[in-house]
Amino acid sequence: HLLHGSCNPIGGQTQLIKHRWGMEGNKMKFVGWPGFIKFALGENVKQSNAGDNAITRYPQTRMGVEQVYMNAFAKAREYEQKWKQFNSLNAKQKSAASAPRRDLEQDALVEILNAKRFITCHSYQQGEINMLMHLADSFGFKVNTFTHILEGYKVADKMKLHNAGASSFSDWWAYKYEVVEAIPYNGKLLNDMGIIVAYNSDDAEMARRLNQEAAKAIKFGGVSEEDALKFVTLNPAKLLHVDDRVGSIKTGKDADLVIWSDNPLSIYATVIQTYVDGICYYDVKTDLQK
Repeated sequence: HLLHGSCNPIGGQTQLIKHRWGMEGNKMKFVGWPGFIKFALGENVKQSNAGDNAITRYPQTRMGVEQVYMNAFAKAREYEQKWKQFNSLNAKQKSAASAPRRDLEQDALVEILNAKRFITCHSYQQGEINMLMHLADSFGFKVNTFTHILEGYKVADKMKLHNAGASSFSDWWAYKYEVVEAIPYNGKLLNDMGIIVAYNSDDAEMARRLNQEAAKAIKFGGVSEEDALKFVTLNPAKLLHVDDRVGSIKTGKDADLVIWSDNPLSIYATVIQTYVDGICYYDVKTDLQK
């Protein structure tokens, strides 16, 4: 799931892909998945670490970030209502009236309000996580996924009530101030609350070894092997609303498979073969011959 950076409260659309080695970009896109949009909270958005001269851009505070959301969704509600009023007119009335001006940003926010586009939100600190859920409830929409969410363990009960999912780092912490209260038991505690939990990575190298990230859920908190594997297979598919296609081995699903030399949760496991859509994209013997 490809996301841009986290410098704007309301960002842009995202793209789900499959790693089909050698294919051009458009042929890597996952076909038939619902639209997502990137939101962000915290130090990145309010430019906490951008230097003393970064004082001209709004918002500069966590309260300002909240106000950005309030203003945006209030405006989107007005925009939606204008179109509803226009579309309720008969043909003669429409010909005499002016249609509302089309606004692509507002269209995206209206899709969120009507559960046709889903939010994945960069987040860390409990107060902001709670704020966005409260704001979403007041406007009648849901936050689909909080990413990173390293203080999620503090608000797991509220996330469960909101039906929000969590895509967390396994054990990253203390790399900036708002992460100082992160704990490696976060995934386990969220999982115990019945929240759909996935592990992600911002690092390209670590993203290649999410099987080992999953194993950390066993080390920190004693999550079962089955649940730990779900953190990097079925649960991400559920959060992305594509679990009918991928995420587990089942008749009728895409044949995206990895054959390992050992238990995939082991650091000693190496990949023997990789299949995407039933096509062998990697074979260790062929690779050695090359």
